[in-house]
Amino acid sequence: MIRARTGVVKSVTSLGRGVLKADVVCEGKAAEAMCYEALTGPCAPGDEVVLNTTAVELGLGTGGHHFVMWVAGREGLDMAPGAGHIMKVRYTPMQVRCLAVEEEASPYRRAVESFSSLEGTPVVACEIHSMIAPVAAGIRETAGDRVRVVYVMTDGGALPLAYSRLVPELREKGLLDCVITCGHAFGGDLEAVSLYSALAAARACAEGDAIIVAMGPGQAGTGTKYGFSGIQQGEAANAAYSLGGTPVVAPRVSFSDGRERHYGVSHHTLTVLSKVAQARCLVVVPELERHHEWRHLRAQLAGDGIDRRHVVLVDDGRPAVERLRRDGIRVSTMGRGLDDDPAFFLAAGAAGVLAGKIASAT
Repeated sequence: MIRARTGVVKSVTSLGRGVLKADVVCEGKAAEAMCYEALTGPCAPGDEVVLNTTAVELGLGTGGHHFVMWVAGREGLDMAPGAGHIMKVRYTPMQVRCLAVEEEASPYRRAVESFSSLEGTPVVACEIHSMIAPVAAGIRETAGDRVRVVYVMTDGGALPLAYSRLVPELREKGLLDCVITCGHAFGGDLEAVSLYSALAAARACAEGDAIIVAMGPGQAGTGTKYGFSGIQQGEAANAAYSLGGTPVVAPRVSFSDGRERHYGVSHHTLTVLSKVAQARCLVVVPELERHHEWRHLRAQLAGDGIDRRHVVLVDDGRPAVERLRRDGIRVSTMGRGLDDDPAFFLAAGAAGVLAGKIASAT
């Protein structure tokens, strides 16, 4: 259920990307609220606003803000009409109109219809949003600027691309060339109804030589085997294979996460590779200085029979991490940065390095 409260805006800061951070007073307490201008219009100091306070009251991490739902006294809102007939976030008060690549009115319709195969294009399937930075850096460091890198954002986490701080930074630093939002995610350079048509568009419309698939920031997790939205990683690997691509799985690895289920190779990755990914994937284990950690990873993959179902490879993720440092890209996972959780970023970076090698060879 939604918890809605009224509040008063005290100050507003633009975060770019059409997102405002409003300092508000709600029920006598100071708080922060996010305002998507494209959905609700802007807010200003002195405005009384209706806030969705659900996430804060639940004490959530990512996404744990108030969100502006409406400015009190505003009689109407007529944003730029745009084009398209596909609705995302459908059948909710916040449904968004998009021009999807599949639509007849889209200039990309013919390219999507004529698409037949990814022709071996590497598709790096990631579980969480923070992986896209080391993956993209690994691709770029290995293959250089001669390849186009496309990010397909799925709808397992944040739905508005505008919520991502990371994507604009990767675009600015030249690590991503195009972003496609699919499912109910919206706000990309291109919009797609499904993951499959998004992959087709990544190749046929965006001319991608390497594709990264990951949800937006945040995800739902329950601590159960199948109850996490990152299970989309396996679905992405299956889709890549069925469309003629080369599925590369970036394992979620950490020796800094205090939760036992995420120690070494996360139980999320083990579930994806043992139960969800039906295609034979390339699974990249990073080179690690601490050999007992590397042996632990290999034992986990062997224990679940993953090394028989898939092709487990070892690659060096350091070039990706060094590129992130050199470019000054701020990246973290669960609040941990490059130095706090090196294995996480080396694993994702190694997947990007391998994808870059494949892209360079095709």
